[in-house]
Amino acid sequence: MINQPAQSAMSDNRKTVLLVEDNEDNLVVYRTILEHVGFTVIEARDGEEGVSRARSQRPDIVLMDISIPKMDGWEATQRLKADAETADIPIIALTAHALEEDRLRAIEAGCDGYLAKPVEPRRVVQEVEKFIGSPSR
Repeated sequence: MINQPAQSAMSDNRKTVLLVEDNEDNLVVYRTILEHVGFTVIEARDGEEGVSRARSQRPDIVLMDISIPKMDGWEATQRLKADAETADIPIIALTAHALEEDRLRAIEAGCDGYLAKPVEPRRVVQEVEKFIGSPSR
């Protein structure tokens, strides 16, 4: 009989946030606060990588920057929402596009939430928890 290594209960029970962000400073700030409160964070630096990681790793929620390379956040969101495998994952636009028309465009693209940068890191945590609850399952 082969003994399987026991996985950490903490890693099994933590909810996952996919952070799609190309700005290193923002990435560090938001990853740090989300991990501090107990979420597992996976990262993507551009829209193509964001779509790929969402499909392969099925996070509980996506924080989507809009102005990102290769494929902007609008298109990445539309692709994820059009895919039956990822359509149910909440997506929060996290963007410097702060006009009312930008908020409306985020909704039209399929975003479930919208945060205009600069945004207080704790506000990001509150928005994530609004959609998926506390970090533990």
